Amino acid sequence: MPDNAARRFRFGVLAPLRTDLPAWREQVRRIADTGFSTLLMPDVQQWQPAPAPTLAVAATLTDLRVGTWVYASPLRTSRNLAWEAHSLSVLTEGRFEMGIGTGRPGIEDELRTLGLPVATPGRRLAQVRETITSLRELDGPELHTPVVMAVRGPKAQALAAESADTVTFASTPGDSRADIIGLAAGFRANHDLELAQHVAVVGDEVSPFMAPPDTDPAALRAADSLLVLPSDPKAATEEILRRREEGGFSYVVVGSNAAGTLAPVVAELAGS
Repeated sequence: MPDNAARRFRFGVLAPLRTDLPAWREQVRRIADTGFSTLLMPDVQQWQPAPAPTLAVAATLTDLRVGTWVYASPLRTSRNLAWEAHSLSVLTEGRFEMGIGTGRPGIEDELRTLGLPVATPGRRLAQVRETITSLRELDGPELHTPVVMAVRGPKAQALAAESADTVTFASTPGDSRADIIGLAAGFRANHDLELAQHVAVVGDEVSPFMAPPDTDPAALRAADSLLVLPSDPKAATEEILRRREEGGFSYVVVGSNAAGTLAPVVAELAGS
C-alpha cells in the first residue's frame, strides 16, 4: 500500500471576500503570518467577486499559494475554465492550485437560475476530465498546475487517480469517521496522492462557506464526523494526527472564521 501517512502537513483557509477590501487584505496577511500554506476561494456567484481576479489580488499580498475550493465544472465551458486556471498559474508564478468538482448539492437549481444546461452527473464528470485535459495542453511541458479533485463515487475516484494531484472526499453530515476512512483506505490501496480534509466546523463554529447554515455541530460530533474538529488546540492536534495515521489525510482545509482558533495547531504541525 502507498504510504500517504508519511506526507507532511499543510493547511488551507477558505477566505471569500465578504468585508470591505482593506479588511479582507488584512485578513489575508494574518492568515499568511499564521503559517497556513494556501488561500482558497469558493465558486458561488452569490457570495463574492469571481474567484480568479480575487485570487490574483490575494497572490500579490503574500507568498501564499492560492486555489479554488472548488470550481464547479458545469458553470463554464471546459476550455474557458482551463484557460482561467492556466492564466492564474502564470500570473502567480506557479502558486495556483485548481480545485474542481462536479458541483455542490443544489447545483442544478443554480444552473437553471443562470440559464445554463442542467447536465447529468456523468456529463459533469466528463466536463472535469475535459477541463483537466485542456489545462495540461495549455500548461505544456514547462508548467504543471496542481489539480485538487473533490470526489465520491468510483468513476470520480478513477478520474482523480488518473489526473489529480490531491483528492478530497465529498462528505455529508451523515457520514461517520468509518465511512470516510473507508473511502480513503480503498483509494490509498492503489494510489499515492495527497489526501485533503474539508473541515466545516471547529468547536461549535460553522464556517459559513463550507457547510449549510443549519449544520448542527453536536450532531456531527455524535456521528463521529470528520467534518468537525475540536476547538481546543491540543485536542485538535491529536485528532489531526489521528486522521493522518488512520486515513492518510495531510492537507487540512478550514474556514476563515476558524483560522485564529487553529493557529497554534498550524504552528505545531505545518511541515511536520
